[in-house]
Amino acid sequence: MWDAAVVTMRIRLAAALVGLLALTGCATSTVSDPGPAVGGAGVGANAAYASLAPAQPTSDLPTMTVEQLPPEGVETLELIADGGPYPYDKDGATFGNREGILPPQPPGFYSEYTVVTPGENDRGARRIVGGDDGARFYTADHYSSFREVVSS
Repeated sequence: MWDAAVVTMRIRLAAALVGLLALTGCATSTVSDPGPAVGGAGVGANAAYASLAPAQPTSDLPTMTVEQLPPEGVETLELIADGGPYPYDKDGATFGNREGILPPQPPGFYSEYTVVTPGENDRGARRIVGGDDGARFYTADHYSSFREVVSS
């Protein structure tokens, strides 16, 4: 199991290294597969995010783009796309949609994943809920509200 502090530290270290490379001129946009920029827009970011969330919403819920997620949310989407490993044992568990906010689906359709919250000693309140159809939903308030995540 991963410690949230370690995951947060790794994210911050990666962001610092990318910033340092950009400042020294070592970073270029000619990399053949740059992958998604963590938490921010980059050249070709929408294309890179296409594998992380659908281009169009699948529900009537309010939407947000992958770029609008906190950096840890983008990291969670990348882990989901890669099939893990996940920082918490509960990641990938069935989400029951007991609140009834997400579109109705059969049991087992939705899975939940932790979005690490810097400074929290536990899983915090932020989650990505994924549907078997590829839909992705973000909650920052532990399931009280959701926004559907789209790639562009």
